[in-house]
Amino acid sequence: MSTLAPLRLLREPWNASEGNASNATGGGGGGGCQGPDIPNELFLTLGLVSLVENVLVVAAILKNRNLHSPMYYFICCLAVSDMLVSVSNLVETLFMLLMEHGVLVISASIVRHMDNIIDMLICSSVVSSLSFLGVIAVDRYITIFYALRYHSIMTLQRAVVTMASVWLASTVSSTVFITYYRSNAILLCLIGFFLFMLVLMLVLYIHMFALARHHLRSISSQQKKPTVYRTSSLKGAVTLTILLGVFFICWGPFFFHLILIVTCPTNPFCTCFFSYFNLFLILIICNSLLDPLIYAFRSQELRRTLREVVLCSW
Repeated sequence: MSTLAPLRLLREPWNASEGNASNATGGGGGGGCQGPDIPNELFLTLGLVSLVENVLVVAAILKNRNLHSPMYYFICCLAVSDMLVSVSNLVETLFMLLMEHGVLVISASIVRHMDNIIDMLICSSVVSSLSFLGVIAVDRYITIFYALRYHSIMTLQRAVVTMASVWLASTVSSTVFITYYRSNAILLCLIGFFLFMLVLMLVLYIHMFALARHHLRSISSQQKKPTVYRTSSLKGAVTLTILLGVFFICWGPFFFHLILIVTCPTNPFCTCFFSYFNLFLILIICNSLLDPLIYAFRSQELRRTLREVVLCSW
């Protein structure tokens, strides 16, 4: 899959291409280093599965009035962000396949406009997806540590303002990225944003896990059931590992790629790493596919509504 316009230059850094074109190519930089040849069919398949999953999540939340709460609205927005990832990937891959096989013949100027639109969708979905992952972490933190005051803190009005702010920031940032994609400052802002979200989620989820362990220890000591405490602690640790592990594995390589673009665009190791860019895109699509399983489908109410939506569609 050949990523278009500015995102193509993330795979083939301009710093390197201007001074040493042979080392900058994503497919053969670093002295013959070549990344995996990922077929377009895999991009299409993952994109379609992710799109269907997230459409079902949005439909279930809209259908069930019991799910009309800030927490589920945030999950719904995360699903919409992941849908943008899937749609932009599907549209780009389909256009490329049609042009490669000569089915679709369009002028270069139209292709450039399409590139910009698709890249704006991708950039907006990246920023909004990361933002809503952080918002969901904050919402869960408030639910646990300020349970009695939750409804006065996280009102519907504040939830709407939060969602509108994230979407506005995502749109503005994607426009800025498309306009100034050659600036290292833009990449540094994206890297800093990712690191901020990573630290935020680490701190909040670890703090929540520590509180849960403390409560379980108190309960088990009163009831004299240490086995229950160990089992619950293990489940909590597994959940925490899944949440943070999926986030880091799916997003980490892409942002490490950006760090290398800024720090060592002509280094042989870095140019070799650049050749795996399509694999990093696959991981981001996989994150869009896994988010519903982690954040949405674990809700019994949402699963029940989902069954109703699927049965009604038949």
